[in-house]
Amino acid sequence: MSRVAKNPITLPSSVQATIAAGAVSVKGPKGELSIALHDTVGVKEEEGALQVSPQSDAAWAMAGTFRALIANMVTGVTDGFEKKLEIIGVGYRAQAQGAKLNLSLGFSHPVVYEMPEGVSVETPSQTEIVLKGSDKQRVGQAAAEIRAYRPPEPYKGKGIRYAGEYVARKQAKKK
Repeated sequence: MSRVAKNPITLPSSVQATIAAGAVSVKGPKGELSIALHDTVGVKEEEGALQVSPQSDAAWAMAGTFRALIANMVTGVTDGFEKKLEIIGVGYRAQAQGAKLNLSLGFSHPVVYEMPEGVSVETPSQTEIVLKGSDKQRVGQAAAEIRAYRPPEPYKGKGIRYAGEYVARKQAKKK
């Protein structure tokens, strides 16, 4: 049985939640997000908090999942989410140009990544990328797609990695 689903989701004063037929939408200062509910999950608003409940005893896991998704939506519209990427390698650079990210990653051509809707990009330096947005899934997916262009390799450590990510280094082949 899920203990996560039993916790209520407190709504800050700046957030409004709307529960429609089979969907929950959350509106706050950083935007509006919505999610379609599963058939086995119900949501009620009680005293400034949302309570997620399963329709049957077999649906506790699904209720816990939707409770976490709705809590992430509330966090996203109030504070937003942020992912930081680091670029390591000689000649590897990144440059933000509006809704596009221009990457020089040692290929014969520059890589241009078009940001998904709701995700903004900043490059404080040529080797740092900061992705921001209200939807946790979109921000994480964009970061994963950018990292996939040149994932960190284990011998020299070159590539794109998440900030603070540990890359296990291997020893070069000995003669």
